Amino acid sequence: MAAQEEIEAEADPEAMKRHRTLFRAVKRRKNPPLRRTDITVTDEAAVKRAVKAASLGNAMEWFDFGIYSYLAVTIGHVFFPSGNDTAQLISSFATFAVSFLVRPIGGMVFGPMGDKIGRKKVLALTMIMMAIGTLAIGLIPSYATIGFWAPVLLIFFRLVQGFSTGGEYGGASTFIAEYAPDKRRGFFGSFLEMGTLAGYTGAAGLVLILNASLGSDAMESWGWRVPFLVAGPLGLVGLYLRLKLDETPAFQKMEDATYHAASEGASSVETTAKGDLAKIFRDYWPTLILCIALVGAYNVTDYMLLSYMPTYLSDELGYDDSHGLLILIGTMVVLMLIINQVGKLSDRFGRKPLLMTGMLSFLVLSVPSFLLIKQGSLLAVSGGMLLLGLSLVCLLGTMSATLPALFPTSVRYGSLSVGYNISASLFGGTAPLVITSLISLTGTDMIPAYYSMAAALVGVIAVACMKETAQKPLSGSPPSVETKEEAAEMVEAQAPAPKF
Repeated sequence: MAAQEEIEAEADPEAMKRHRTLFRAVKRRKNPPLRRTDITVTDEAAVKRAVKAASLGNAMEWFDFGIYSYLAVTIGHVFFPSGNDTAQLISSFATFAVSFLVRPIGGMVFGPMGDKIGRKKVLALTMIMMAIGTLAIGLIPSYATIGFWAPVLLIFFRLVQGFSTGGEYGGASTFIAEYAPDKRRGFFGSFLEMGTLAGYTGAAGLVLILNASLGSDAMESWGWRVPFLVAGPLGLVGLYLRLKLDETPAFQKMEDATYHAASEGASSVETTAKGDLAKIFRDYWPTLILCIALVGAYNVTDYMLLSYMPTYLSDELGYDDSHGLLILIGTMVVLMLIINQVGKLSDRFGRKPLLMTGMLSFLVLSVPSFLLIKQGSLLAVSGGMLLLGLSLVCLLGTMSATLPALFPTSVRYGSLSVGYNISASLFGGTAPLVITSLISLTGTDMIPAYYSMAAALVGVIAVACMKETAQKPLSGSPPSVETKEEAAEMVEAQAPAPKF
């Protein structure tokens, strides 16, 4: 059979390439030869359900987070003492950043928990907590009503949001990565970030409609509460979708292997490694550092564009709030239309080329983009935003397949949650606060461009240091394919050709 495939491969260059790829993949394995039962054959319908639930849940999480970003100016007026507008805005962004301080703690709690009891249960729990935190913010009385307790309660429920988000991205990206076939992990993973964009777009659109229909006085009086109150029912929808899913195939196989190893008297080291936080820091610290660098570069540019830009356009350039949101919504819609194609490209050409393109684009195009934005005309601002958006989509469409592949199955959820949230805490959520403060300190409105360039430089180094993972099995997981024929071909590829 193997000899026959080699003869056919010589007549078919594509078959020859596929045969060699499969043979090399099998040859590199240190484990015993693969059996057909070792290989996961994915159920396309199940994969689509998993992607839908994880992505919609992620969209609802970031809808909740986006609301605060787009209402930052209004929230500053409602929850902090009147006086200097810049001081109110900085206070509002400081409260935005506060939630990121507890994200690493949330990651350290929920991540190892997801490696111990399963991805599905923890993702349902994070969904509940985020919905409660967001709904509660919409019910807090203003500073004018209860004084000091208004910002205190705001900070408390932002901490609840941040704590829950600590388990969200690592779990959702792990969930999709472990369901997806190896050759299409980039494509399916890109739907997670489409959910992020959809959440931000929904939040921006709702705020835009409320601003246009109510006016500034009504918005400060009660209108700002509406988006937060909407989050409760949306959270229940996300929870329902997640609870209907099965656990990921990779986690189930790890559970089965652990059970059999325990029943056969295997060492306790192998059977208790799941969810070990100390093991993550002890054994995987080099990969954690790489993860932190990648996420830091990606998050600075992400939050700068998707969270901070409407505030920058209105406060620094005097743009109307509604116009800034409209341009951002248009930019995000364009990114949503192409992000899946970026995921497909990363499956075909590799994660590293796409990530490097995005990082280098931010390094080279940040200054020209902000010079365009500063021109002030609709065409110039839209052009500058689109340049930044196209740079960002190279990262958005690739990162959710790249990061889960850094860590093995037994510690994937925990390691990714810890690394991602440490970086998001230090660099992502603080980006609006740092940029606003630096603009106030230096007097130059080009700070966002310089900050993005610094982050991109770190990203270029990190991408250069990482290994390519496209079309390869996840570490610690068996190969995952789309058809039984592909599985049979993979098993057959490792059989030695008969000698004549």
